[in-house]
Amino acid sequence: MRREFAALAIALGTASCTLQAHAQAYPARPVRIIVPFAPGGSTDIVARLIARGLSEAWRQQVVVENRPGAGGTIGVDHVARSAPDGHTLVFGHVGTFGFGPSLYSKLPYDAVKDFAPIGLFTAVPNMLAVHPSLPARSVKELVALARARPGALNYASSGNGSASHLAVEYFKLLTKTDIVAIAYRGTGPMLVDMIAGHTLFTITGVPPLAPFVDAGKLRAIGVGSAKRLPLYPKLPTVAESGYPEYEVTTWYGLLAPAKTPRETILQINGELLRMLARPEVRDVLAQQAAEPLGSTPEEFGAHIQREIARWARVIKAAGVTVE
Repeated sequence: MRREFAALAIALGTASCTLQAHAQAYPARPVRIIVPFAPGGSTDIVARLIARGLSEAWRQQVVVENRPGAGGTIGVDHVARSAPDGHTLVFGHVGTFGFGPSLYSKLPYDAVKDFAPIGLFTAVPNMLAVHPSLPARSVKELVALARARPGALNYASSGNGSASHLAVEYFKLLTKTDIVAIAYRGTGPMLVDMIAGHTLFTITGVPPLAPFVDAGKLRAIGVGSAKRLPLYPKLPTVAESGYPEYEVTTWYGLLAPAKTPRETILQINGELLRMLARPEVRDVLAQQAAEPLGSTPEEFGAHIQREIARWARVIKAAGVTVE
């Protein structure tokens, strides 16, 4: 174990005996990873993969705790107020740490100042899927249908201010369509109603949609990534379907409360990087159409600030507001 931590210290450029000593003491008790959404969504799926990996590495219980509500802000705020000792973490993504700061005028926390970024883990492309009853087999057909029937079509999101909400609102902005939003409290409830035919389409991460698309209960007509997916090579991107500006993927990463010891941040970051290097983990991510990323804490922090600026522009142009 000492040799393993020493190698990690060299790789991270710390070469610190303090890191070794602290790493042996942490974690001192079970670690919670707060997922600020309901079970069943992409965030939940990837977070549980990380929790299993960390549990195995540390021989300590690491559990996922779902705290949904208010577009993810309830769970994120819980972590911001938690003790900065590394035992309560948040699995953040583009919604909570990308466009959330621009959506909510009175957030109870500062998405930059109140958190210590640990590292990017993966990015999951979004998929545009429709209910089979909708007579649209391509993005172009969906847009034509929406334009012919303004205000008549609806789409499902996992909540106001969620990643799926903004993904469709951005789509509406670029396609100049009028489509009614129906918000749910999480991806799981959203998909239950969509499969039942109560809503007509959505844009959300591939992992929760794939089983229903493969079973024929939903029809995929496009993906939000820059390139086609290896899992669905015949499925065109929204960009190549006539909207080259459209690129929306959902990135994920771990964060801790601000003032969490640097040694703890580096230890967790090192475990994430080792996890991403394991072929079996990369295989699982590939099965979910997810791209393994990995980063330093500093790189993740810079990424968050860039995404906040990017989505602020989109939110303003689309006129999206969430109270």
